[in-house]
Amino acid sequence: MPFSNSPDPRNAHPFEPRYDWVSPAHVLFGWDRRFDLAGLIRDEVRRVFVITGSRRLNSNGYSQEILLALNDAGIETKPLANIGREPLVEDVDKAAEKIRGFNPGPGDAVLGIGGGSAIDLAKAVAAMATNRAGASVQDYLEGVGKGLQLTEPPLPVIAMPTTSGTGSEATKNAVISSQDPPFKKSLRASSMVPRWVVIDPEASMLLPLRQTAESGMDAITQLIESYLSKRATPMTDMICLQGLRYALEAIPRFTYDCTEEDLRDGRAKMAHAAFLSGLALANSGLGMAHGVAAALGVHAWVGHGRACALMLPIALETNRSVTLEKMAILGSLVTSRPSGGPTQIIDNFIGEIRKTNELLGLPARLSEVNVTRELLPDIVQSSRGNSMNGNPRELSDDELFAILEANL
Repeated sequence: MPFSNSPDPRNAHPFEPRYDWVSPAHVLFGWDRRFDLAGLIRDEVRRVFVITGSRRLNSNGYSQEILLALNDAGIETKPLANIGREPLVEDVDKAAEKIRGFNPGPGDAVLGIGGGSAIDLAKAVAAMATNRAGASVQDYLEGVGKGLQLTEPPLPVIAMPTTSGTGSEATKNAVISSQDPPFKKSLRASSMVPRWVVIDPEASMLLPLRQTAESGMDAITQLIESYLSKRATPMTDMICLQGLRYALEAIPRFTYDCTEEDLRDGRAKMAHAAFLSGLALANSGLGMAHGVAAALGVHAWVGHGRACALMLPIALETNRSVTLEKMAILGSLVTSRPSGGPTQIIDNFIGEIRKTNELLGLPARLSEVNVTRELLPDIVQSSRGNSMNGNPRELSDDELFAILEANL
């Protein structure tokens, strides 16, 4: 009988998935693909407003190289902003006011070259360029604004990531922060997904290994949380597992002296894993680790990659009782021959995550990033948001407080 080892279909659960799917319209991936951007967009774009990330990209000529290629194709480029940290409300408002002064319309696009901060700023500015009902982007932010929604399509966005972590090039939100009052919230709409994405692993070769590793832990956290999310779908499950294979193969290469060929291979795999993590989280959401990580950024100024790495094993321990089957599948990815039952496999998996953090010099306890018990109520409150909504286990404020207190 064919497929005789398959489960008895009479005992199977009904297959009734129901989901929407959002993703970029056109993606270019590969070494030197940055040189193909002009050819990709020149039939539709005549002017590009440019937002760049860290000064490193500008000082070594990477960004200028891309802009010159656009100019040679007859596409006008207008520098709009440069950002080397997470965008604040005032960053968006200032850039939005500037872009509106150019009377943007058909044939215009916004290009973000950099890490998640630059791409998030590009997406937010593209949205605010055409949506003017509110006085500030804050009026549109989840949880803190006036509840305004985007009513006009944003300007099309071109995303060119240079780090391998946030996956912002594939997501439908932009994370915007504020110092007073303190918050980190999202501007979100399906129309905000970038139209064009160009991922050239060459860009990540410009980054220190430690920065690549910390960004990589963000991607790993996103892949794991999207897979375990209560909103996961067959599509996101497939993407998460493949992305994790790439990421888990790549991350050790950023911790020791390896050959140039191995490092190149690791950079490419992590760049692809980060993109897949963005696709996954845009369509299935995240969980506790990201919810708390955002709050750690607001109240303890912990870098996002470090915060995600710290919270990931804590979240896995918290959620394991309700995700045994899927977590055991994740555990099978870290060894070629899983041994023992699901409990042992999951123990080994969480242990490997902790070992990786230790190898990368990342914190294991909240006190290592200057979190005190007095900060916990604010952290718990700020953890409540869209990221936490996908967590597979419902957590009350008291439960979350106790979990965080136990990990000080």
